[in-house]
Amino acid sequence: MKVAVIGAGVVGVSTAYELAADGHEVTVFERRSAAAEEASFAGTGILAPGLQAPLAGPGQPGKAFRGLFSRNAPLQLGGSLGGSELAWLWKWRRACKPDSYQTNRARLQRLALYSRERLHSLSQQLHLEYDRSDGCLLLLRTERDAKRAEAQLPALTEAGILFRHIAGDDARKIEPALSPETALHSAIQLPDDEVGNCRQFTMLLKTAAQQLGAKFEFNRTVAQITPAPAATLLIAGETTPRRFDAVVVCAGLASAALLKPLGVQIPLAAVYGYSLSANIREPLNAPVSAVVDGHHQVAITRMGQRVRVAGGAEIGGRADAKNPAAIATLYKVLYDWFPGAAQLASNVQIWKGARPMLPDGPPLLGPSGLPGVWLNLGHGDHGWALACGSARASADLLAGRTPELDLDGLGLERLRR
Repeated sequence: MKVAVIGAGVVGVSTAYELAADGHEVTVFERRSAAAEEASFAGTGILAPGLQAPLAGPGQPGKAFRGLFSRNAPLQLGGSLGGSELAWLWKWRRACKPDSYQTNRARLQRLALYSRERLHSLSQQLHLEYDRSDGCLLLLRTERDAKRAEAQLPALTEAGILFRHIAGDDARKIEPALSPETALHSAIQLPDDEVGNCRQFTMLLKTAAQQLGAKFEFNRTVAQITPAPAATLLIAGETTPRRFDAVVVCAGLASAALLKPLGVQIPLAAVYGYSLSANIREPLNAPVSAVVDGHHQVAITRMGQRVRVAGGAEIGGRADAKNPAAIATLYKVLYDWFPGAAQLASNVQIWKGARPMLPDGPPLLGPSGLPGVWLNLGHGDHGWALACGSARASADLLAGRTPELDLDGLGLERLRR
């Protein structure tokens, strides 16, 4: 089939590769000048199925309210909330109920486990070499932090995720550079988890897709989708629509605007995250792999010869308006745990990115209800962890095959219940 993929983030590129590997004639349209320029650009890099959880969870509405009065809260409400953001927050609040949270967390973990298997398979098969490291520690500063984490451990056991609850001293043996000046009650060790450079992987997989015949057209904004009998795309600046047998929408935040004229309502919101990346100053003072500060919800990861610190969830902000307090929190957490790790005097990359998130957390995969139009969108801050599995399942669905992944609760029908 002749298939168009809209979007060249990690989800779109993974989808293009899987479709090309199945023998389809694939064209990818991307509004930016290169792949992985938006949500896939500078995230944490952590691949940890055990840490995959919806933003919509018990107690989160209270945290959002407290964030109005604390500049350092992990969850912030921006000052430019419009009608669509308020409607999204109402749906998000409803999804914070314990039962909904557990259901959606299980869906995310199921997809993340499948996606990790697919990523490993692709990396081995295609000999993809990108910055990566093994293992992840969830650092628990206080007994209160530990009790909150312990409440989530049965879900890890049920999902078959390997973990160990270890003492603070044992955590320091795994990550010897952890500062002894910062109190550490205990940690959750996730030995099967890992860190990988999402942007590097995406660029390598794009090359592999091109070698299979996939075409990438950059600086191309899709202005309109027209569904079957043969789906067509109108590209901004062009007068003649392009015809395809199928279109897969992986366009991040732009997906909702493209689908709305077709009667497909997708409640996507921009949930902004922050990161800073800096060269390693002294390798012995840097993390071996990944640590997550459970109190501040900030991750510190080793990216080859760089350290990356990432965190924050800001709803209703703007991409061009960076919150100094959010950035200060990243510096604080880095200094708390690895004070001599990074060269912070110069060449520090500060990034703020919009993650396209659905109110309840999991993405949408599969048919849109319109002939020839398929969905693979709404991955939020889980895109790197879910991309390869989402792509393989999407390619199977488009080909009329039953995916290996159980797709219950990942289709559009979830929003209509």
